[in-house]
Amino acid sequence: MEGNYITAFALTLFAGLSTAIGSGIVLLYKKFSPRFLAASLGFSAGVMIFISLVELFPDAQEKLGVLYGEKPGNFYALLAFFGGIALIAIIDYLVPSYENPHEPGDLSISKTNGKDHDKGLMRLGFMSAFAIAIHNFPEGIATFVSAMNDPALGATIAVAIGIHNIPEGIAVAIPIYYATKSRKKAFWNSLLSGLAEPLGAVFGYFMLSYFFHESFMGVILAGVAGIMVYISLDELLPTAEKYGEHHPAIIGVIAGMAVMGLSLLIL
Repeated sequence: MEGNYITAFALTLFAGLSTAIGSGIVLLYKKFSPRFLAASLGFSAGVMIFISLVELFPDAQEKLGVLYGEKPGNFYALLAFFGGIALIAIIDYLVPSYENPHEPGDLSISKTNGKDHDKGLMRLGFMSAFAIAIHNFPEGIATFVSAMNDPALGATIAVAIGIHNIPEGIAVAIPIYYATKSRKKAFWNSLLSGLAEPLGAVFGYFMLSYFFHESFMGVILAGVAGIMVYISLDELLPTAEKYGEHHPAIIGVIAGMAVMGLSLLIL
């Protein structure tokens, strides 16, 4: 069990640190490929939706069905699923849309320059970092708990969340870099925002250690499924569409689902 804790925390740390990849891209390159980014976000959405509906939610139904009976177990799983959606939706609601990096916006560098807007850019960068930290916390719990239940599944979820964290790193790094002209400040603020994810893992660890109940894992798995479906539909796909690259995003979704389906057959 101790090994599972270490593996789960490492996977969550990896997912959180992916925000630094986004900031690194901003600092190293001046041009982005909208088609590649749209396809990557679509792929991540496909993976997360498929995992949620084919793997996590049925697993939650099974665990709760054993404890409470088939129909009550399915009902509790359904409640937990929509409870996860409600949790992440409330967090989205509490963060104003103009400061919320999960609301699709223009990430192009060319539109962020201008000395007259330095203070506004700095505020936008710090608010984006704060908002991302708030969003990453429940994602950290999701990754950690999933990895505790199944390390292989947790690894897949960590990669999917890591992909969608990359544009968040871009959202933080661009305004801070152009406000301060400091690559270090842009990078470290982006990195710190991602560390909320392993903090979520620590919270998940204490929940498992001190509040564990037989039904806990089933409820959490269903809630995680809801969170990931919401992230996919409300964040990943709209962000991909914002780039005007509809078909690469949809191809990415299908590819993500296909890869996950084949991996389940192989494993």
